[in-house]
Amino acid sequence: MAGGGGPAPPPKQEELQPHPSKDQLPNIAYCITSPPPWPEAILLGFQHYLVMLGTTVLIPTTLVPQMGGRNEEKAKMIQTLLFVAGLNTYFQTLFGTRLPAVIGGSYSYLPTTISIVLAGRYSAIVDPVEKFEKIMRGIQGALIVASTLQIVVGFSGLWRNVARFNKFLFYNRESQFLSPLSTVPLVALTGFGLYEFGFPLLAKCVEIGLPQIIFLLIFSQYMPHLIRGERAIFDRFAVIFSVVIVWIYAHLLTVSGAYKNAGPTTQTSCRTDRAGIIGASPWIRVPYPFQWGAPTFDAGEAFAMMAASFVALVESTGAFIAVSRYASATPIPPSILSRGVGWQGVGILFSGIFGTGSGSSVSVENAGLLALTRVGSRRVVQISAGFMIFFSILGKFGAIFASIPAPIMAALYCLFFAYVGSGGLSFLQFCNLNSFRTKFILGFSVFMGLSIPQYFNEYTAIHGYGPVHTGARWFNDMINVPFSSEPFVAGFLAMFLDVTLHKKDTATRKDRGLHWWDRFRSFKTDTRSEEFYSLPFNLNKFFPSV
Repeated sequence: MAGGGGPAPPPKQEELQPHPSKDQLPNIAYCITSPPPWPEAILLGFQHYLVMLGTTVLIPTTLVPQMGGRNEEKAKMIQTLLFVAGLNTYFQTLFGTRLPAVIGGSYSYLPTTISIVLAGRYSAIVDPVEKFEKIMRGIQGALIVASTLQIVVGFSGLWRNVARFNKFLFYNRESQFLSPLSTVPLVALTGFGLYEFGFPLLAKCVEIGLPQIIFLLIFSQYMPHLIRGERAIFDRFAVIFSVVIVWIYAHLLTVSGAYKNAGPTTQTSCRTDRAGIIGASPWIRVPYPFQWGAPTFDAGEAFAMMAASFVALVESTGAFIAVSRYASATPIPPSILSRGVGWQGVGILFSGIFGTGSGSSVSVENAGLLALTRVGSRRVVQISAGFMIFFSILGKFGAIFASIPAPIMAALYCLFFAYVGSGGLSFLQFCNLNSFRTKFILGFSVFMGLSIPQYFNEYTAIHGYGPVHTGARWFNDMINVPFSSEPFVAGFLAMFLDVTLHKKDTATRKDRGLHWWDRFRSFKTDTRSEEFYSLPFNLNKFFPSV
């Protein structure tokens, strides 16, 4: 009752739904098919190149010393990673999902790669260069075999069954594996699950990491509101502005002797002249196939690398979904997702052929950069692929940018990984958050997605091996690696619970948010999907669907 004067009038529609759900993210300055002007596109492409350097440098920095390599081998490995990343990014944007996704080195392969590095058959080799090359050949062989998993799963169309309706499963009832509800934990932990590469890495040199994140926040979040203009300069190029300022500041600290009496760990993290890459890099060098020698093959290591490849496949699925969201594209049709996975498998094959030391996956940090700049243009990412190839060939110039201290890159990750994680949370708008079924699936999958990998990682850190510890090292890796991945555990649990719990009635289907994705089940059921994902050169008539 309203003041005794009869029933209250019904609330207005906008009060019932103040923020309507949108299958495309609004307020994007440039979407996939609308490139910015060339000068701006080149600068934005260079910014994507800067962001992906962190992973490109960190992987060889971790692996090469354990493999017996020197700074020369580390420089060559960084150049090779850059070169292959440029090729894979270009092919993915041209023939794969056609999304503005950067394809770079992946952390998911590190545990398996380190297991190969520590294999007993290499311990008797005395010469460090010979040891490095033989270990690299073993890694190459494992990657070449592991690439077949994603190539087959992608190009055969098997992976599209994860995201489409299937009538042959679950007692011949119609079901769908991937829904907005199960997408939330998968995408959210694809970003939030990389927290160890954020502030913990930044804190290794707080005096340059903390200013970097402060400047990044000022340029990207505060300056656009303080200085109003027609063009968004500060937020769009916040990475370049902040990195240049803090990099100069870090160099001044280095040359002034601020770390003269510091420990070796502090000097490695803080100084701008301790990377050892510039002096070891050649002026001009083109990476070429089998540059380390003919690959060697071991069945157990190949199976372990395939498990790592599957984990990277799941994580890349979450990153692809985040990229499509921040590029203001429609949800990825299942056939397009499967096509992208197939081309990612080709990227892993390139990694094995050229010898990068790690497989490939979608760069999560570059997906976050799309959100920061609000530019989801395909052309910008293709330009960044050009920068990767260019600077991988001109070694000295590429090494200059690759010598940026790791805490500066970690400060960038704090923002970019957070953006990807929040992109996953944005899919909650399609779900019924008043449903206890929804609350259970979300809460349980996210909690276990954080808790289980924490147990596996702590156990490994204390004992030197994972909870699964048998005589077969390859079998241990096949079990320990997947359960050490936050998005893999959370995504698998959410999808399993979402499909198996009370899926019969229409109300549950709406709670899952499936009614929002109905028109994206097929490639041609929405004209926007054809605009975003169609192959160039009229190739769709030859490859209409994977």
